[in-house]
Amino acid sequence: MLNDFTGAEKVYIACGYTDLRRGIDGLAAMVQQEFSLDPFTNTLFLFCDRRRDRIKALYWEGNGFVLLYKRLERGSFQWPRNESEARMLTPQQYRWLMEGLSVDQPKAHKPVSGLEIF
Repeated sequence: MLNDFTGAEKVYIACGYTDLRRGIDGLAAMVQQEFSLDPFTNTLFLFCDRRRDRIKALYWEGNGFVLLYKRLERGSFQWPRNESEARMLTPQQYRWLMEGLSVDQPKAHKPVSGLEIF
């Protein structure tokens, strides 16, 4: 379900470690207080534990929160650990993360803008 989640306009990950004993209220409070983001928007918020084999996802569905939990049986998520903030992901970065890849792919083609034809 999380691998092909398409309901959200934006996806944010909480970089670093998160205590996954937190429930909906604790995670929503973290989004609001620590990251200054609104949990009541069409946004998927992702949190990862210290071992990087479990994630929780928080999503506001218009009339209530949905809390999703995923535990990998083998392997781990390539979760950014160098920051203590929320980071917005592109749809491609989200797919990479769910496939076990790093969200920062150094060999991936970068978007090009500001071009003109002469």
